[in-house]
Amino acid sequence: MSTTRHLDLEFGGSALRVSLPGNADILRLPAVPALRDPAGAIRAALAQPLGAPPLAEIAAGKVRAKGGASAVIVVSDQTRPVPYCGPDGILEPVIAILSAAGVRQITILVATGTHRAMEADELRRMLPESVFRAGIAVVNHDCRDAAALRRIGTTRRGTEIWLNRRYLEADLRILTGLVEPHFMAGVSGGPKSVCPGLVGEKATYVFHGARMMADPRSASLRLEDNPCQEEALEVATLAGVDFIVNATINRERRLTGVFAGALVTAHRAAAACVMDESVIPIAREYDVVVTHAGFVGINHYQAAKAAVEGARAVRAGGTLILAANHTDREPVGGADYRRLLPLLSELGIDALERRMLEPDWTFVPEQWELQMWGRALRKLGRPEGLIYCSPQLTGATFKGLPGRDGGTGLAGLVGRDLAEAMVQRALDETLAANPGASVGVLADGPYGVPRVATPATPPPRIP
Repeated sequence: MSTTRHLDLEFGGSALRVSLPGNADILRLPAVPALRDPAGAIRAALAQPLGAPPLAEIAAGKVRAKGGASAVIVVSDQTRPVPYCGPDGILEPVIAILSAAGVRQITILVATGTHRAMEADELRRMLPESVFRAGIAVVNHDCRDAAALRRIGTTRRGTEIWLNRRYLEADLRILTGLVEPHFMAGVSGGPKSVCPGLVGEKATYVFHGARMMADPRSASLRLEDNPCQEEALEVATLAGVDFIVNATINRERRLTGVFAGALVTAHRAAAACVMDESVIPIAREYDVVVTHAGFVGINHYQAAKAAVEGARAVRAGGTLILAANHTDREPVGGADYRRLLPLLSELGIDALERRMLEPDWTFVPEQWELQMWGRALRKLGRPEGLIYCSPQLTGATFKGLPGRDGGTGLAGLVGRDLAEAMVQRALDETLAANPGASVGVLADGPYGVPRVATPATPPPRIP
């Protein structure tokens, strides 16, 4: 009987073939069937929404009131696998309803938050070709362009909110997005399209500030008392939202649900499904966990999501092996993130976070992701407990990053072959040094949330 088993680990558009010990546990999300008639489900959701009139009725009312209304449809950027195109596409039916109602101007607004602007080729891959044939304007939000922002008020936490002017000036405001686990805000989608998606950079000083990121309630699959979710909802309410179209997908990235209607009602309905479908019960924590950065892991900045969720399954002091295919033009991340990363190595996460919490600390955009890396590193207990396996970040390009470079000494290999060799060697050497170590593999990367199943563990709650 073979003492090994094999698994194809997701790696961008391909897979890494990994040999595992026979007793390794492969941890997967629950199997959720795709919708049999996704187009029909989308039409039904728009015609019979949750907590709101049908989109066609809302659009017609705006047209009558304005004599020909304008609409803005907010979309996510390339870091989220939102089904905008193809048979599961949620965007074209929305545009068709607006056009039939007589909406005179439609703008698609990309909620980039503090991320870089999407380039033309990236937009064409993400959005239906019909958008471009129809000449619909597609605009990237720019959180640093003061002229493109307008002040709308202050939140209870003292955040002064400047918001995208195009959004505010539209007669009809529609949010679209994907609802999935989010390691800070509980789940994605809903109000996050507005905050942080469309706010000015300074709003993130509170929304992603050191104090909020250090709060243990800012965590995956938690909405109740989650300060990130509360702040996002308050900002979105101040901004005004007429309608949302949120989707859920399964591990094959096929559409499993469409939740359209009022901001809170539709988003909470989607969140309830995600709470049920995203937890991976585990009987114990593992000595070694293998995971991947998933679709979202286009760079090191985004790969923190996989590290945080993967660390949930690792015992204190264990080893996390993380594979990542960084396809972004900046494989590490933005300039601010790159500038701060050396401090994580120099000071350590505890000292760095204490410094961030001091009154005289000058907020640096994207500092929050270092705190998220800190969550994983604290669990591992030592930097070398993280073995990072990315062919784009190895050798000189890995300098200053947390953890251990999985590619050291692997000459002559590139791309997928290099990544596969990285993961296999990391696993083999770790097991050789720790005979009998338990191994868990998070086959779905950052999209599953491991949770030790005990009688005392309460189910996730939706307020």
